[in-house]
Amino acid sequence: MREELVDITRQVRDAVARSGVREGVCHLWCEHTTAGLTVNENADPDVKRDILMALSRTVSDAWPYSHAEGNSPAHVKSSLMGCSLAVPVSGGQLVLGTWQGLLFAEFDGPRRNRRVAVVVIPSR
Repeated sequence: MREELVDITRQVRDAVARSGVREGVCHLWCEHTTAGLTVNENADPDVKRDILMALSRTVSDAWPYSHAEGNSPAHVKSSLMGCSLAVPVSGGQLVLGTWQGLLFAEFDGPRRNRRVAVVVIPSR
């Protein structure tokens, strides 16, 4: 899909578990300029569709962009979404609300090798 929100919560939880950190913070960093990260509801797929729809209505594909590659809307949406997250870790688990999940926002897909760096830092 050209645009999608992918739930990466399980992969990040696994990375936190492998880190062995019990108390601290988990930092996520998107390594791409046409993708982003967000925390939002991951239970109802309509929420993901609504977010993508709202971004598409906010950032038009029809504007006269100068970037020759033709993916300027993806760059703008990436900037609006953001490229990093910080999530608390307590008891060796991500601190997320009942409905919250970690979402990778793809705006210029499909791409093969998308990466999110995950760094878990213990509290002192």
